[in-house]
Amino acid sequence: MFGTSGIRGPVGRDVTADTALSVGRALPSEGYRSVVVGRDPRESGRMLVDALAAGIRECGGDVVDLGVASTPTVARSVERHGADAGVAVTASHNPPPDNGLKLWTPSGQAFDAARREGIERRIDSGEYDLAAWDGVGERTTDDAADAAHAAALREAVEGPIDLDVVVDVGNGAGGLTADVLDDLGCHVTTVNARPDGSFPGRPSEPTAETLTTLRATVANTDADVGVAHDGDADRMMAVDATGAFVPGDVLLAVFATRAVEPGDRVAAPVDTSLSVDDALEERGATVARTAVGDVFVAERAREPDVTFGGEPSGAWIWPEETLCPDGPLAACRLVELVDEEGPLADLTGAIETYPIRRESVAVDAGTAVVRTVERLARERHGADRVDTLDGVRIDHGDGWTLVRASGTQPLVRLTAEARDPERAATLLDEARGLLAEARAER
Repeated sequence: MFGTSGIRGPVGRDVTADTALSVGRALPSEGYRSVVVGRDPRESGRMLVDALAAGIRECGGDVVDLGVASTPTVARSVERHGADAGVAVTASHNPPPDNGLKLWTPSGQAFDAARREGIERRIDSGEYDLAAWDGVGERTTDDAADAAHAAALREAVEGPIDLDVVVDVGNGAGGLTADVLDDLGCHVTTVNARPDGSFPGRPSEPTAETLTTLRATVANTDADVGVAHDGDADRMMAVDATGAFVPGDVLLAVFATRAVEPGDRVAAPVDTSLSVDDALEERGATVARTAVGDVFVAERAREPDVTFGGEPSGAWIWPEETLCPDGPLAACRLVELVDEEGPLADLTGAIETYPIRRESVAVDAGTAVVRTVERLARERHGADRVDTLDGVRIDHGDGWTLVRASGTQPLVRLTAEARDPERAATLLDEARGLLAEARAER
């Protein structure tokens, strides 16, 4: 039921009102008696929140409903309300037909494997602690969640900031970013600012290919920087003043190097570029590799010597603030950095980059196929060169490859990196061949 980012999939097939009702019933039955809920702008979210809230209340739990709110707003609100858990009804960067549920702890960390398994066992067994007629929980609303999140961001970022910033909200729940940057003194222009879960302005995931309007707007104005979110604003990506998209690995290196002191570590997944390792080495810091998924980055970020966590996909975690990826916080921190240190192009230009190739292949039963890839890789390259923390990562000496099953979609992700472009292409070809051989065996 749960992937690495909660429950997610097409509405009416993988995600239904019954799904939400079951999760709602399971939460108080597992001891989560008070729950904060919020949703992204997808219209199906109304139905799912109603079903979720009904399940929670039916088992005696209380619900605080934030309405439409970014995922980091939901996560931060759990502690503010003294609640036991939070649920963001969202499919994040997935397309409009999808929706989902992501569960949060009071620390801002997503439910870990043990907590997810507890909920799933309860649903599988159907054993819920249904309340008596006079023990049904309450449902209240909170209209101050955005204001509380905004106040926390203003406190975390030093203003005033006199920059021109373009914010691409992506028709999602991240309009808070524009409001806070305006409060900090920035001249803010917004694109795709109207919340609309059909995402008419662009696909929800902020990539170089989808951010054409943001890139053109920044390039053709006096803007200093552009930032963009996905549908629930847990992600943030950026473009520099020329309109050039900043690759996620480079942005990770920029954030990470400003967050560390000698001896510190940065949590980052196994598909992160060696550029990050090299940039941190110059600061006397290192990378602590994790499985792919912000929940795994957040788990590692709880360790005392980890001062920052990030994923190249756009999830950024400052553990002293929250263990939830907070897109609005990342946007404000990036704008603050440009104001203090100069143009983003100069900051990113100081990061040495290497050819990295990424590709996704549609594969059913991806996890089983990757297990076959693991066996083939060990036979071909030796066990000491194969890491199975998440998928199959092969150290080729002059580069590396990664073959892993997506935790949210029926895909297998291929990644290859080397210091030489031709070698990177060759390694990606080898990864494709290894995957094809594994599929042929099944």
